[in-house]
Amino acid sequence: MTRSLGVCYYPEHWPEAQWPEDAARMVASGLTWVRIGEFAWSRLEPEPGKLQFDWLDRAIDVLGGAGLKVVLGTPTATPPRWMLDRHPDMLAVDALGNPRKFGSRRHYCFSHPGYLAECKRIVTLLAERYGAHPNVAAWQTDNEYGCHDTILSYSDAARAAFRDWLAQTYQSPDALNRAWGNVFWSMDYASFDQIDLPNLTVTEPNPAHVMAFRRFSSDQVVAFNRAQVDILRRHTRAPIAHNYMGRTTEFDHYAVGADLDIASWDSYPIGFLSDRLEASDAHKAAFLRQGDPDFQAFHHDLYRAVGRGRWWVMEQQPGPVNWAPYNPAPLPGMVRLWTWEAFAHGAEAVLYFRWRQAPFGQEQMHAGLLRPDSAPAPGLAEATAVARELADAPCTQSAPADVALVFDYASAWAWDTQPQGADFDYFRLCFAWYRALRRLGLNIDILPPDTADLSGRKLVLAPGLFTLPDVLRAALPSCPGTVVLGPRTNSRRPDFSIPPDLGPSLPGLDIRVARAESLPPGCRVPLANGGHFVHWAEELEGSAEVALARADGRAAMVHAGGLHYLGGWPEDDTLVALLRDLCHAQGVATLDLPPALRTRSDGESRFWFNHGAVPLDWDGQVLPPASVTRVPSV
Repeated sequence: MTRSLGVCYYPEHWPEAQWPEDAARMVASGLTWVRIGEFAWSRLEPEPGKLQFDWLDRAIDVLGGAGLKVVLGTPTATPPRWMLDRHPDMLAVDALGNPRKFGSRRHYCFSHPGYLAECKRIVTLLAERYGAHPNVAAWQTDNEYGCHDTILSYSDAARAAFRDWLAQTYQSPDALNRAWGNVFWSMDYASFDQIDLPNLTVTEPNPAHVMAFRRFSSDQVVAFNRAQVDILRRHTRAPIAHNYMGRTTEFDHYAVGADLDIASWDSYPIGFLSDRLEASDAHKAAFLRQGDPDFQAFHHDLYRAVGRGRWWVMEQQPGPVNWAPYNPAPLPGMVRLWTWEAFAHGAEAVLYFRWRQAPFGQEQMHAGLLRPDSAPAPGLAEATAVARELADAPCTQSAPADVALVFDYASAWAWDTQPQGADFDYFRLCFAWYRALRRLGLNIDILPPDTADLSGRKLVLAPGLFTLPDVLRAALPSCPGTVVLGPRTNSRRPDFSIPPDLGPSLPGLDIRVARAESLPPGCRVPLANGGHFVHWAEELEGSAEVALARADGRAAMVHAGGLHYLGGWPEDDTLVALLRDLCHAQGVATLDLPPALRTRSDGESRFWFNHGAVPLDWDGQVLPPASVTRVPSV
């Protein structure tokens, strides 16, 4: 596997005479890839049917002639203003019934058939023109599905499509009524046309109704993306990617990724620290200019799974961003660290966003590799340094990790629909388990919920699975090591009803959840080993052997052989201690890393990442602040 660098570029933003100089500077900086076109619809088609592709022809020729490989984006995330005149009902509508208006981006509804037809038309034109172009080496569909809360749309188009989806799914209103339990509160429907979208109800809607709408909304994204991919496949042999985001769970990325060749994501560590992460003020202050030590790594591992091994960073933060509550600059060295961290987790390419900071528009405060006056910004030197280092770095493909974590998008929808506690969040739960593994110095693979083979794993963790898929249930006996499920795992059937045996209904494990409680901040359930449950605790009944007890003597974790069920959410230090013991029982060596230090092995090398703002003494080495150190594996 080769590793390469690239950049996002917008030739339509700059005088054409400047393109050759920009391309030459990119190549001189060690960049290989350049992504273009994903926001250019108004320049490609300024009026309906008036196509102006000549400037894009020249841009691709200039960039390719300089030695760069082009990633060409389909422009469907930014429909031009005339599109709204043609399809005035194409706008996404928020949960309060407000249309999302023109004047920004991502204002379309995935369910609108007219807009989908327009997207197919422009993608077909691009594919016919550039599908076999020697300089177009990859494609990107749309841009950042889900950005700005645009997956769930409550438009008329969505209502009509949802009713059709329900009819296909349930076949009859009676079957739907039974599945949803509509006898409750007299909510029975006589026809599918009576069913509305689950918003603007007096109090919370039926959770089964909401869950069906969430599944439908995800399926609409899958279908929208597939329509573009099917067109591209007819005209190009180049790989096709989409750029996902951080902590975005509104649609099933695995399902979208199944139609693609490469998963990519847009990594903004400092912005995410303040905007998308529960953490103490002290933690956020300590990593203000570096980003959380585990957040990027989690998504690297997640998107490696979504891409079935092939993944990129399509946008890497190179300096201050513009969209977080506060936007500090990275410490010197962090752009290099973030880039090498992605490569250590198996990335094929890292592209920086963007080449030159824009002097206009909504992102004019978003840094690039160049300042608006074309002078180098600090990130350029670090990107160039990585390009030089890549020439001497071995390129390997990591073997499967001993330790794996199951992550499931449907579970995120379920617990968002019925959290039961204000701070019970599925991503937060999984991330806590992932972070504990990282503190132990482990490589981690993230697995989809339909994983069929666990035979190579020594420890598999699956917290909070809404419903245990049949294929994963069948795979549990194939794991030679330890499997830990819970809390809330398999506590609902797919129709959102409680199982007759109360769950978790695990093979060979006589245990059921008699009662569950959510715990407010400051409330903890003590464990016999001195640790605690926070956020969530369950009372377990049954004859399964107790592996961990609460301080009051009740079971906290039970097991049958290697299959374990944990009936609560351990606080961070408790979870680290628990996972350390489970690892040691399986012969998995662990470390005790300080808060700022993380490590990853790719088989040939071990990487040490000091995310701290001060030097760190570790194992006889002094690791500089904001640095990555690579040492050959023994």
